[in-house]
Amino acid sequence: MNAPAHLTARIDAAHAILAEAGARALAYFADVETLVVEAKANGQDVVSIADRAVEQLVRGRLAQAFPEDGFLGEESGAVPARSDFVWVLDPIDGTSCFVHGIANWCVALALVERGRTVAGFILDPNAQETFAAVHGAGATLNGRPIRVDTRTDLRHGLTSVGASFRVPARLIAAVIRRLLEAGGMFVRSGSGALSLAHVSCGRLAAYYEPHMHAWDCLAGLLLIREAGGWTQDVAASGDLAAGGTVIGCAPQLCEDLLGLIEAARMETLP
Repeated sequence: MNAPAHLTARIDAAHAILAEAGARALAYFADVETLVVEAKANGQDVVSIADRAVEQLVRGRLAQAFPEDGFLGEESGAVPARSDFVWVLDPIDGTSCFVHGIANWCVALALVERGRTVAGFILDPNAQETFAAVHGAGATLNGRPIRVDTRTDLRHGLTSVGASFRVPARLIAAVIRRLLEAGGMFVRSGSGALSLAHVSCGRLAAYYEPHMHAWDCLAGLLLIREAGGWTQDVAASGDLAAGGTVIGCAPQLCEDLLGLIEAARMETLP
């Protein structure tokens, strides 16, 4: 992957830091029965000591290497930037799976330059897979180029659907029902970031979630775009902390998927 020269040091550092973070997370996962777990908004929105420890590690390493860069983390919030760069981290995306001993979780890190995501990394320590993308330079899985599946459609591919307490259940139910009626099939892994990565390498045809935070999705959205796919711009408002609707898919699915989602939205209007 030929990255722009001004990004090389940050990209090299990100790979090294993520490897350390992944090892730390795996150590906690191996002893998951002893973890202290707290509910945030509700019982499906949880945080563990592992989330905080991994975020602290990554944040500290980045601050040492690039003290002028900003930082936005799910657990510790924002550090203002004194450079053009902001790092955006979800230390463990899929915490609910993590604390139940299910290996559907990952570490997601994105690098934003002047409001544009220029690099994204998703590490799945359990599968020993590192997804990486650099704006304009393509996407890779363990160093090998990847592409979305340009041959599939909604009937033959797998569409992953995410949900949260922030979105009415009736909307998710309507989307899934319409997908099934169209002859498609849905899956839900518990990690939106990892699902986006799986779209980028063609394992999944599409991913949809009505609301995600930037730390969950920026890396995965860049992966899909650099792998030849289409995404909806979650950060169009310029507010990284606000989040928004996330859609990522192979380009030939865009029209059908958007039509299905809009039909479900109109059906569930109050």
